Amino acid sequence: MTLKLPRGTQDILPGEVEKWQYIETLARELCERFQYKEIRTPIFEHTEVFTKGVGDTTDIVQKEMYSFVDRGGRSLTLRPEGTASAVRSFVEHKMFGYASQPVKLFYMGPMFRYERPQAGRYRQFVQFGVEALGSADPAIDAEVIALAMSIYQSLGLKKLKLIINSLGDKESRNAHRAALINHFSPRIEEFCSDCKARLEKNPLRILDCKKDREHELMSTAPSILEYLNDDSRKYFEKVQKYLTNLGISFEVDPNLVRGLDYYNQTAFEIMSDAEGFGAITTLCGGGRYNGLVEESGGPETPGIGFALSIERCLAALSAEGIELPIHQGIDCFLASLGEEAKNYTVELLHKLRLAGFSAERDYLDRKIKGQLKAADRLQAKYVAILGDDELQANKITVKAMDTGEQVEVSIDAFIEEFTAIYKKG
Repeated sequence: MTLKLPRGTQDILPGEVEKWQYIETLARELCERFQYKEIRTPIFEHTEVFTKGVGDTTDIVQKEMYSFVDRGGRSLTLRPEGTASAVRSFVEHKMFGYASQPVKLFYMGPMFRYERPQAGRYRQFVQFGVEALGSADPAIDAEVIALAMSIYQSLGLKKLKLIINSLGDKESRNAHRAALINHFSPRIEEFCSDCKARLEKNPLRILDCKKDREHELMSTAPSILEYLNDDSRKYFEKVQKYLTNLGISFEVDPNLVRGLDYYNQTAFEIMSDAEGFGAITTLCGGGRYNGLVEESGGPETPGIGFALSIERCLAALSAEGIELPIHQGIDCFLASLGEEAKNYTVELLHKLRLAGFSAERDYLDRKIKGQLKAADRLQAKYVAILGDDELQANKITVKAMDTGEQVEVSIDAFIEEFTAIYKKG
């Protein structure tokens, strides 16, 4: 039997993985500038971390989680998203007591959701996200959105659209909730079973339904913006003002809900407008989740964050025809003629690598012509050629692959000589 990948997963091979590394490195560097520190949480958590944090009316909890019972009878779940884990860690380690506030975190790693695989969406996917915990200042909402936009813009993406909305505070949401129930109740039998179950539990989630998105009641549903109290309205206005001051274009979309129960106040998505990107255009989503820390057993602590999929980011780059400036090639390839020279290149190769150079040698006993072809395939900048006679004479030839220029240097001083040649070239 031929072994194959599980459905909805992928192997990321050499040649492709460098693109991932480039995006990950860029995201880390931007987080350093914005003063977000990395957090690493387990790949699996107690299931209640997600049922309490993400919300038991969400598609993630109801349909998409990979949960299992361990040998101790405990229910565990492969993490489907990063915020609930980050908040659990924030509470467990009492980060709310840190002298430096707000606590600004970022994470990067695999997440797991059982959903129908499609272009750019997998059952195991890599998510990068940030969380800012401890501040209710609308300026940090703008900062979090600016960080997300900066990642995409730094990669060269131009066809981006930022949409924002306010989901209001508890008072505003309760008023909106009552209006939604009143709006949908008379015709709820026309909706799917999920929407029927959500009507009383969380009617806002009806607006996020994928099955009934074309139903006429969706377009006429009361807008949350009509039910914002003064505090929520002023808060949302400040977020918009800060984004405008930062030069970040946006559109207000009152139908933007987000698929997780913990969101309130600011919610946002970044989408790709690139032609041919696909039906699902969302690249990144996030928002404010005041109340989630308390739900997880901590003190009253406001928070906001976002998460983006690396797979979706790569798809957007492909749609816009953007090639990342991935470093290709090696610094030096050691070619040898003769048994003694071949043996000596093992030591010389190690010295090159310890000196900071990317280097390789032949391991297949190829003739010199085959070795030079191998160096060319590896896009070697230089080839150092050593034969048995040259070894006896304490000489080695260094050849620049782009110009063909050759120079003979002392083997004893090879590392120093090569370093000087490399710096000049």
